[in-house]
Amino acid sequence: MPRTAVIIGAGPAGLTAAYELLTRTDVVPLVLERSDQMGGISRTVNYKGNRIDIGGHRFFSKSDRVVQWWLDRLSLEQSNGSKLHLGYQNQSRPFEAPGSADPESSDSVMLIRSRKSRIYFRRRFFDYPLSLSVDTIRKLGLFQTALIGMSYCKSAMFPIKPEENLEQFFINRFGRRLYHTFFKSYTEKVWGVPCQEISAEWGAQRVKGLSIMKALTHMAKQAMPKKKDLSQKDVETSLIEWFLYPKFGPGQVWEETAELVRKKGGQILTNWKVGKLHHVDNQVTAVDAVNSESGETRTFEGEYFFSTMPVKDLVRSLDPAAPAPVCEVAEGLMYRDFITVGLLCKSLKLSDAAASGKVRIKDNWIYIQEPDALVGRLQIFNNWSPYMVANPEHTWIGLEYFCNEGDELWRKPDDDMKALARDEMQRLGIVDPAEILDSTVIRMEKTYPAYFGSYDRFPEIRRYLDGFGNLFLVGRNGMHKYNNQDHSMLTAMVAVDNIASGITAKENLWAVNTEQEYHEQK
Repeated sequence: MPRTAVIIGAGPAGLTAAYELLTRTDVVPLVLERSDQMGGISRTVNYKGNRIDIGGHRFFSKSDRVVQWWLDRLSLEQSNGSKLHLGYQNQSRPFEAPGSADPESSDSVMLIRSRKSRIYFRRRFFDYPLSLSVDTIRKLGLFQTALIGMSYCKSAMFPIKPEENLEQFFINRFGRRLYHTFFKSYTEKVWGVPCQEISAEWGAQRVKGLSIMKALTHMAKQAMPKKKDLSQKDVETSLIEWFLYPKFGPGQVWEETAELVRKKGGQILTNWKVGKLHHVDNQVTAVDAVNSESGETRTFEGEYFFSTMPVKDLVRSLDPAAPAPVCEVAEGLMYRDFITVGLLCKSLKLSDAAASGKVRIKDNWIYIQEPDALVGRLQIFNNWSPYMVANPEHTWIGLEYFCNEGDELWRKPDDDMKALARDEMQRLGIVDPAEILDSTVIRMEKTYPAYFGSYDRFPEIRRYLDGFGNLFLVGRNGMHKYNNQDHSMLTAMVAVDNIASGITAKENLWAVNTEQEYHEQK
């Protein structure tokens, strides 16, 4: 009889695990997805032909294995493929870029996009990451720029030790004055708590080695002639210039993967919410799940179990219950939730100068640093892919609001959220309300696992759950780790590596994204 792996969640980690099991082992996956869509937060929402990428997903990785995986599904864009050296290798076989495709005639295309994002502060644009350009100095003023420089030198010579919270992390790398000018208010808007209450580990996870010195070094390298290398392995992730992007948004990859899983014999069941995880003698034996449409309850047995569900919910579902200290830590884990308001506009008031006159701005997203607005970030979907918009003459934007499930912002009716978005766009000088043609609201709970609350005791949960030999925690919420999409995929790949090799230890799963080159030799 074939062995079965029950996979909770059809996001990037869950679907990657399902596909890897089918192609590299004799284990047959059964995926339980609580919604009717593939991709989790990486799905694409289609609103009247206008597509929304929830949170924005750059398809970029320093892992050759992940990039090859993407390009095995979607062909590289024909028009740009020849302009860039790929710069990737594959440890198991020569790296292959599939035959190029024209996005005008084919849908299975991975576009090559140039990255541009800026900070909107004092009703002006600043480069992101900040650059020491003439434009930046002019907007900040010579006196303010000099103070920022002196503050950074002080932090470089006398860093805060030990570095325990996110405020100390930022000050050590950027100086106190730059931290207060550009980092503090936005970060606290995102998380809803003071930076002093957030673990420095979040900075190590997301910002990694970025600092003023790294940014200046990157600027110097940009001024020198060089071969354009898509892999950008010697560049900090926040400073990359190019990334891949599916023609119809991130969900296209996961819808394609789900179809491949089904064709190869795997099962994906939608609208099934897991209620109980049964276990005996440090082995998970089965899960109970209920169908949200029919109300039917079923028990799914298996030899292996993968969980991408939030760790808080996983611990709650254990039967028998976890020890009291583990339950206490799990209940104290916190998450940040997310609302996107999509606005379809005739045009924006913002524009960039060009030889031909003013043109539509080219930013993928804009960080809204203004303290008088609740909106945190603004995406321009046209610039992710022109095929995300039904009518390319229109501008399709997404306003991102950070909140906590159940708070005042989360409870606002859709019409009130749309009105808030229109009002803030008018006050910020971004959109004239008369130019708005349509709007929609999307809510996404548990988008960001938080590095505060009981997070400092998370190792207690990890030790307990790692004790289940056939249970693998993978993905962002599955590990309560603010992973990028490629890191979530890698955790699933490594878990399948372990099954294929008979490895029972879980340390290598937790090590993903803690090493600069994602476990590859420089």
